[in-house]
Amino acid sequence: MFTCFISRTPSPRRKANGPHPHPQRRCGSRQPRSAGAQARRFFIEEGTIYLDGNSLGPAPKAVFDSIDRTMREEWAKGLIRSHNTAGWFMLTDTLGDRLAQMLGAGEGEIVVCDTTSLNTYKTLHAALSMKPGRRKIVAEGTSFPTNLYMAEGVRSTLDGATLALEGRDGDRIEDIIDANTAVVMLNHVDYRSGVIRDVKAWTKLAHERGALVMVDMCHSAGVIPVDLHDLNVDFAVGCTYKYLNGGPGSPAYAYAAKRHHGKFTQPLSGWHGHAAPFKFEQSYRQGEGARALLCGTQHTLSMRALQSGLAVFDDVKITDLYSKGRALSDLFVQLVESFADDFGIGFYSRKTARYATVRFH
Repeated sequence: MFTCFISRTPSPRRKANGPHPHPQRRCGSRQPRSAGAQARRFFIEEGTIYLDGNSLGPAPKAVFDSIDRTMREEWAKGLIRSHNTAGWFMLTDTLGDRLAQMLGAGEGEIVVCDTTSLNTYKTLHAALSMKPGRRKIVAEGTSFPTNLYMAEGVRSTLDGATLALEGRDGDRIEDIIDANTAVVMLNHVDYRSGVIRDVKAWTKLAHERGALVMVDMCHSAGVIPVDLHDLNVDFAVGCTYKYLNGGPGSPAYAYAAKRHHGKFTQPLSGWHGHAAPFKFEQSYRQGEGARALLCGTQHTLSMRALQSGLAVFDDVKITDLYSKGRALSDLFVQLVESFADDFGIGFYSRKTARYATVRFH
């Protein structure tokens, strides 16, 4: 199967200490750049046409100086002082709040940490901890495989826990959400077809049946408009090496709605998630807010790379980027259709309800 992602799409950042307006609005008073102008902020080797941003976004030019400065100044000269003077220790929160501005969340609701798989494990456990009388996880059978693997891992740790999949245990997801369902795990965008799932509607249904919702944003954050508060999901996870320009192995992120802060637990209780990490207490006390989803020491160099990647989103409107991506994908479809039959190429993606991606087989 051939996969082609047409647009490398950044999304906007707003003032770090200001209010969190709707994520589709630009920050400050800067004039938004055109979608095409953003391409100049990335390094692409001459003669290369890169159409695989769904797997790894290209390198922002600013990242080279950022990593060099972190190594030569903050690490080599600042040494351990840089945990405070350079803000290393709180990058989980600093970058989390930066993402919150882009994703329609509030301060203290997102932490940047670990991997998507680990954050999936933690947030599923968190949801289950809030529903002690329920032991069922519901997910899409077509979910990205690691999500299902982690759900199986969660199931293995809890007596009586079950995992029900749409397409295997029921034709439709609403058929398998019942009174024993603790959490419904959804993907905002289907990684194979690019179809945008109606997360808001499914969240409403799940809540009506007493279940919580965790959504995977890996294939939507940075490429389509996202508003977590409007979606009303309870937890969310996502990666940063695709459309958020974080680089290979860059940290993931986890979201916990403010209404749930202080009401959940998760088993990976590392020192970074402790309420007072530098008191070095013998027993664990959970930190506040989304910090309760933190575990151990994070990767500072990768955090700095992500910080440079997110700067690309300073002055661009996500709605413009989304429209540009859709227009480019429509053009690409038209071009491929002109010779598709001759080479036996078929469309895996539906031609509607998808974002800026085209998939063939």
